[in-house]
Parts: sequence; structure tokens; C-alpha cells
Amino acid sequence: MDAVSPARRDHFKPSVASGAGQRRRKLAVALSKERRDAAVRAKRMRRSQDVEDGMEMYCEGDEDSRIALENDVKSAVAELVSASQDISKGASNRKLEALKKVRRFLSCSSLPPVSVAVEAGLIPVLVECLKFGSSEEQLLEASWCLTNIAVEDVQQQEDLLMPVPLLIAHLGENSSLLVAEQCAWALGNFAGDSEEIRKILLAQGSLRPLARLALSQKTSVARTACWALSNLIKGPSTKGASDLLSIDGILPGLVQHLHSKDEDLVAETAWVLVYISALADTKQLINATLLRPLVEWLATSNQLTVLTPVLRVIGNIVCGDNKMSDGVIAAGSTVPGGVVGALVRCLQTNHRALQKEAAWVISNLAAGSMQHKEHVFPVACGPLVNLLATASFDVKKEAVYALGNLCVMPKEATAAQTASQPIHAHLSALAQSGCVAEFVNLVKSPDPEGSKLGLQFLELVMRCLQNGTKLVEGCDGMLAIEMLHFHENDELRNMANHLLDTYFGSELEEEEEEHA
Repeated sequence: MDAVSPARRDHFKPSVASGAGQRRRKLAVALSKERRDAAVRAKRMRRSQDVEDGMEMYCEGDEDSRIALENDVKSAVAELVSASQDISKGASNRKLEALKKVRRFLSCSSLPPVSVAVEAGLIPVLVECLKFGSSEEQLLEASWCLTNIAVEDVQQQEDLLMPVPLLIAHLGENSSLLVAEQCAWALGNFAGDSEEIRKILLAQGSLRPLARLALSQKTSVARTACWALSNLIKGPSTKGASDLLSIDGILPGLVQHLHSKDEDLVAETAWVLVYISALADTKQLINATLLRPLVEWLATSNQLTVLTPVLRVIGNIVCGDNKMSDGVIAAGSTVPGGVVGALVRCLQTNHRALQKEAAWVISNLAAGSMQHKEHVFPVACGPLVNLLATASFDVKKEAVYALGNLCVMPKEATAAQTASQPIHAHLSALAQSGCVAEFVNLVKSPDPEGSKLGLQFLELVMRCLQNGTKLVEGCDGMLAIEMLHFHENDELRNMANHLLDTYFGSELEEEEEEHA
């Protein structure tokens, strides 16, 4: 995922009011890039069983095979163009067979000859094939061709967008579900290309018919339409998500999908909710009864494709105020271990992305009220400490944020204080767990943010625990802090020098006298 600055609360995290929305929007943009190479792709080619028939000769991968494929594609497109202009008896059948042939070529490999077909004049004839009055089979084949064409980069090829108005039109109630689903698939691929194209699709009225299709009772249709919707609204503009949220019936329909037994439909629905919760007003989501099924999936699913978006939706929601976090915690009341137990379950997986995301969600829950901190600490503290010793560096940082928030008083309780005030019971328990050495190692890291987090926590330990300075020094903390004495980063250098002067000043003076 692209690096983003997470929204943080309390003294380890800045105010959610100022940062959460921006963080969620940046995450949404980062996700759109991440999904292109992940299991849930931003673009999807449609293949078919009949593709292999007669295509073996093109699968050698050598130069001769490539040239043969390109020449035969040009011939197939020329045949389709000729058949489209023929008005004699039987022309419709010849046109359909030629269209199927082109479609098989566009589905025959991981790198279909899209550019060759487009340069040969395919797009105008596909537009012709999509006109109203065409047979259902012809509409299906033409939209299938466009689905695979749109897998390619279309951003710089405006003529590829010529069929878009007809694709949108065939999403309507008068179209068969097969045709509507294939058109939604094609539009989803177009939408996955760029924000500029998403704006064009939104301006041409694609949102409402896709939303209607997403509420279909046919699972495969709803699944495809939800995937296309998630591509269409994924930002960075907030317009698509906000407009979708304003459509009557969309939230109840999405909630209904969350109760489906089809985990693929649940996953695609959750991705729609990821972008809604990242880019639109999350308060409506609290009132949409969707939190309980989300927490239930988080607690029970073993599918990474489901857990990833579900966790992200919950994370976006807890970026809000304490009432939002209250709603998430309440939604887990019927789940064994509650929502924190479900999050810990993700911490204890072997999936780095789930660990990192779960730690981020916990850090925001822990940045809430005193009740939230007390609710989270007994369940999450041990697993978070374990991540400090075993996880990858980016996961460790999220765990540090979570542990830091668990150890400081809520911001409203310390409004008159300039320094963070500790929750002594939590801080003491954490120090006794032996994790101070891990924070010292964090100070030594080459990552400035990691070093800063380590310094912040060590300062809290030395300032607030009676034996804090000895505890830090016993883990070679003073030496780690001294390493930053001449650091090029002004903030780290100043923090380190302040800690050295405040907590180790006498020792440093003695060392200087010995060397004098």
C-alpha cells in the first residue's frame, strides 16, 4: 500500500476531528492501487471454456506466434466489419459468428491483442453491435469484448469510451440480467482505470443503474455490480461515494448482502462500504444496522478476501468520534470476545496486512474514552506486545501506536496538561511485560517515525514510573537515545537531547568529568 499518514488521536495521535477524514480518503486512493495486483483486482478479464479451441497455436510465446495472432486478429476484425455492413439474408448470423471469433481472440491469453484489434477498427463496430434492437446474444458478445478491451490502459485512448453510453443504457430494467451484468463488468473495468474516467462515467449517469443492479436478488449479478460500484466510487473525489449514499434503499440493500452466505458477495459489498466509509459521512452507517454483521464476519470468517475489506470498514468507522466507537463495541456484544476479541484474532494471523490493519483499528479504539481504553487493554495488550517482538516493522509501528494510546489518559481528561498523562496501571503492566527493550530497539531504527514513537514511549516510562529511568537504562536506552544526539532530523535530535538532559544529565556530567 502507498505510505499514508494515519489519523491519530490523543497524545500519541492527533485529533481525529482534524485528521481522520483525510486519512480515510488517502487510504481509499491507496487501496485502488493496491487492489490491482491483489486477489481482488481493479480490473478483471472474462474468459470462457471455448477460448482454448483452436487457440493452441498462439500460446507458444515466440515471435512467430505473436505475429500470427496479430494477423489473425486483424482478419477477424475485418470480417466483423464486413459482416456488419452486409444487409443480405443470413448476414446477422455471419455477424454474430464473426463477433464470437473476435471475442475468443480477446480472451485467449493473459495479454490479449487489444491494441491490434482497436487499431483495426473494432470499437465503432462494437458500438454498432450494442445498439437497441440487437439480439441478446449479440449484446452479450459485444459487451464481453469491451470488458476485456477495458482491462487495458484506456486513459489515453478516448475512442475506447465511445461505447460507454450504450453500456450504461443496457444496465436498465428492460435488459436481460445476463446483458446487464456483462455491461456492469465492462463499466467496472473502465472505472478501474483513472479518476478522470470515473468522473466521465458518473457524469454520464452510471451510478444509479449500477446501484439498482447491485441490489439484484441474483447473487452473481449483485456481486459483479458491487465490484463495479466499488471501482466507480473509489475516489479520490468524494462525489461518487456521497451520491451513492444518497440513493434510497442502497444501505439497507447492502446490509442485506452482508447476511448472505456467499462470501464473495459479502467481500464485494464490503469493498463498496470501504469507499463509502472512507469518503462519505460515516454517521449514517451507524444507523444502518450494518455493524453487527461486519463484526460477526470479522469474528468468524477465515477468508482473507472477506476479512480485509470488513476490517477496513470498521477501521474507517472508528476514525470517528467516541459515539462511533461505542457503536462498534456495542455491535460486538453478541460475539464471543466482542469486537476486540475479533480484532485480536486478526492480530494473531500470519497475514501482515491483517495484523497491521487490526492494530490500527485497535489504536483508534484505544484513543477514545477511558471506558474504551479499559475495554481494550485486558484483551489486546498481550497480543500487541507479542507483535513488538515478532512482527514486521510497519506492523510494529501500528502496535506501538495502539499500546501508547492504551497508556495515556483521554485528551479531554488532560486538557489543561501540556504533557500526556499516564494510566499508571496500564503503563506499569506494560513495562513489567518486558517490552521496554523493544521500544529501545525502535529508537535505534532508521525510520524517523519509528524512532520518534520509541522516544515518546520511553519519555512516558521515565516521567511516570518510579523506577522508569533505571528500567530504560537497564535496556541500554540511554545509549540508544545518545545515538540521536547529532541526528540530522531536528525533531529527533531535540527530543533526544531533552531526554538526555532531563533524565540522564547527572550521569552524562560524571562521564564528562571522568574524560576531562
